[in-house]
Order: sequence, then C-alpha cells, then structure tokens
Amino acid sequence: MSHPLINSDRLWDSLRQMALIGATPKGGVHRLALSEEDRRARELFREWCESLDMSVRHDAMGNQFARFQGRDPEAHPILIGSHLDSQPTGGKYDGTLGVLAGLEVIRTLVEQGIELNHPLELVNWTNEEGARFAPAMIGSGVYAGAFELEDAHAIQDQEGITIKDALDRIGYLGQGMEQPHYIASLELHIEQGPVLEEKGQLTGVVTGVQRVRWYEIRVYGKAAHAGSTPMSMRYDPVKTAMSVIGACYDCIALDDQAKVTFGTFRTYPGAINTVPEQVTFNIDLRHPDGKTLDQLDTQFRELMKQKEKTGITIIVKDIWHSPPVRFHENCIQAVSKASEKLGLPANPMLSGAGHDSVYLNRVIPTGMIFIPCKDGLSHNEAESIESHHATAGTNVLLHALLELDKPSSEPH
Repeated sequence: MSHPLINSDRLWDSLRQMALIGATPKGGVHRLALSEEDRRARELFREWCESLDMSVRHDAMGNQFARFQGRDPEAHPILIGSHLDSQPTGGKYDGTLGVLAGLEVIRTLVEQGIELNHPLELVNWTNEEGARFAPAMIGSGVYAGAFELEDAHAIQDQEGITIKDALDRIGYLGQGMEQPHYIASLELHIEQGPVLEEKGQLTGVVTGVQRVRWYEIRVYGKAAHAGSTPMSMRYDPVKTAMSVIGACYDCIALDDQAKVTFGTFRTYPGAINTVPEQVTFNIDLRHPDGKTLDQLDTQFRELMKQKEKTGITIIVKDIWHSPPVRFHENCIQAVSKASEKLGLPANPMLSGAGHDSVYLNRVIPTGMIFIPCKDGLSHNEAESIESHHATAGTNVLLHALLELDKPSSEPH
C-alpha cells in the first residue's frame, strides 16, 4: 500500500526562497524578530498561504495563524508550525523548516485531494529566538499564559524599542489573543545537536525538553583611569566577572549533561581607557534533570556571594525559567506510528534546546519531530541539513497529522 508523500523539490525551493530574506554573506540569515526582514518573511508566508485559499490572521503578539479547512469546519483544529525569526548570525533552517514543512504538508493535501476531518492551522510564532527581545519564546509564552500580554509588550531591545512598538512598526500589532481549542500541536525542527547524525537516523521522536534557567549578572566596581590607577588599587568588575565565569565552568565540569553558556558580555561606560564601573553578562544554564539544575542554581548563587568583596557588588537577576517538559503521549505515539509506517526508525530523544512547543504543551497536547543537522551545528550561519532529511521529517509530520486527524486518536 502506497502512502501520500510530500514534494521534496518544492519544499527545498520554499526553504531557498525564504533564506533570501535576511541572507548573510556566509550563507546564514539575519532575521531578528519584528525587524524589516521579519516583516518580509511574514508577508511571503502570508502570500503562500493565501494562494492555497487559507485565511490568515495575527494576534496581539503578532503570531500568525493560517487556517486550512477540514471536512467539519466546526471541529476543533490541529496546530502545526514553528517560527521564522533567527539569531543575529543564524542558520536557514532553525524554525523556518517547521513553518515551511507545515506549508508543504498543506500543499500536498491540496494536490492529492486529501480531506481532513479537522481544520488545520499553520502558525508562525513571534520572537522564538529571544535574540532581540529576551526571554525566548515570547509569542507562544503569552499565548499559553506564561507571560502577561502587557508585560510582554513592554519588553525592550537594546535600543529601547518595545515589542509593542516594534509590532506596530511592521504592521503586526493585532487585537486580542484568540485561543481555539486545538486537539493537538506538532512541530518539526532541526535537532540542533549531534545525536541523530551520530546514530545515522533520519528522524527523532522528541519525548520532552530539558530544564533551562537564564540569568542576568551585574557586577559593580568603580570607574578609574586606565593609565594612572595601579592594578592593586582598582575595583575592577571585569576581573571579578572573569573569576565568576571560570568558577561556573568548574562547577559543571564533572557533569557531562550540564551546560552553561555566557552569550553576552557588556561593560559600562565601555571606553577603552577606563576601568569599567559595571559589567553585565548573561548565563544560560541547562540540565535534563530538574533536581540537578536546582543544585547548580544554588551553587551558582553561592559563588556570586563568595566573589563579592570590598568595592565589588554582584546582583543576580532571574530572567527566565523553563521547567522540564514531557510531551503528550498521544502525540509521541502519533509521531512514532508515522515513522514506523514510512519505514523510518525513529530515536526517542530529549531536546536540549527550548522550543515554542515547551509553552504549548501547557495548554495543548503537543509533540515534536527532529531531523539531523550537520555536525549538530545551529545558531550559526554554517547550519546545514540534507534535503532527504527535510523530506523524511516532513513526511513524518504529514503522517503524524493524519494519525491525529483520526476521530479515535483525539488526545485528551
């Protein structure tokens, strides 16, 4: 018995066209949330959806939803999709694959005359990356009730532009946060790690997401002249910050599942010939085990206290905490059955990265599908995938959707 399959060339061409928006010289994309590039990507997405007679709307966070009607327009819909925004020097597939794979699934349904029992909605979530506006996954977070809309609208980028102002500037400040009763949500994404590639597998069944904490650390010292202040008489926050960073690395050295990242580092006033008055940096701390992450959190805070001394003050601010996630069993089974049907052995796996599905899982039965990325590299212009991997993942998405569309498969 043959199974419906997506058009690989058409999917790859869609990915190529979207990658032209915000393209960088090194082959990646610079498409920060709510930027002009993001606006252009949203418009192309809308144009493609409307060409399939789908209605497209956006809410107060700019989240875009395109609706494909099923046999019963009154039935509760199924949700698929991801995000189109990128890191400052991001890859072409992080998030974008999930949106355009969803589009290709719908194109395949139309082309092959497959009618769903339920309506289907394809989503592009706002500011998943958190690169311009922190924290990450704001659009889906507000949707799921993890953040208040008013608080999210007030978040500023480094230039002082708020999310609300940025949405208004690009014409995507919608009204309200409509929340249809979705029976399930599926997201296809690149793994952003090396496991699938090492195992030689085309797809992975994601069972959950590890726990994450983000912090902002501010170290205060005393500004002084670089040429006339002896080293022994300085209250140098950079020296303390470097000591803190080194100690944090030492903390996790014995646990290969723990991960710590220092992605930003800023000095104030930022003059080459002035000992800084203040250093601000961020910490991204992750571990798949919640109790272990709590222990690391306690150790990190104790470290900060120990590093304080006369003339040096350290302030720790919690930016974001994402607890460990277990996806819905019905959705996990739907992905597993789809993989089996297509002859694609799928590895059950935990995600090391956060995704919009983390928040959606609070309010919708949710599942995820992974495909490999070369060398596990992501958040990098060199991010790369193979077309047959993208095809395999999109076919799994299609058949997992068809599995969930069966009346007897509706999750509760």
